[in-house]
Amino acid sequence: MSQIQLTPAQRKEHRAEAHHLDPVVMIGGDGLTAAVKKEADAALNAHGLIKIRVFSDDRAAREAMFQTLSDELNAAPIQHIGKLLVLWRPIPEKEKTVDEDRMPGPRDFKVLKYSKRGGQRPEVKTLRVLGNQRLTPGGQVKRAKPKQISIKKRSQT
Repeated sequence: MSQIQLTPAQRKEHRAEAHHLDPVVMIGGDGLTAAVKKEADAALNAHGLIKIRVFSDDRAAREAMFQTLSDELNAAPIQHIGKLLVLWRPIPEKEKTVDEDRMPGPRDFKVLKYSKRGGQRPEVKTLRVLGNQRLTPGGQVKRAKPKQISIKKRSQT
């Protein structure tokens, strides 16, 4: 895989965004293992912009890890400052599953209840109507009646 190329302005913007982040992946004494790569990949998918802390004093090794991670995870290297590495990758679009059997969910309706005395403001009530309920003209919530089918049509099916 090849890494994403960013302009210096984009890199600067991501550096500013990453300033307040805490490290989400830690690289310990074992170095860059498969588990670390898997966690970094999962974090990039979830967050897009991540910080990685490396517990190693060898700067050359940290540079190599930074380059390896950005190449293998197809991420853009944003910053390597001290023992912190910052990587960025666009968050993938989530596919929504369409469920044909799904019924409509709850809906909220505002109901105005007028006072019997004329000069007062109407009372506003918010009612939640579930999928199997309906709202009557009087503002009551009733269970929806099943659609009635005539006797002739019932005998045809």
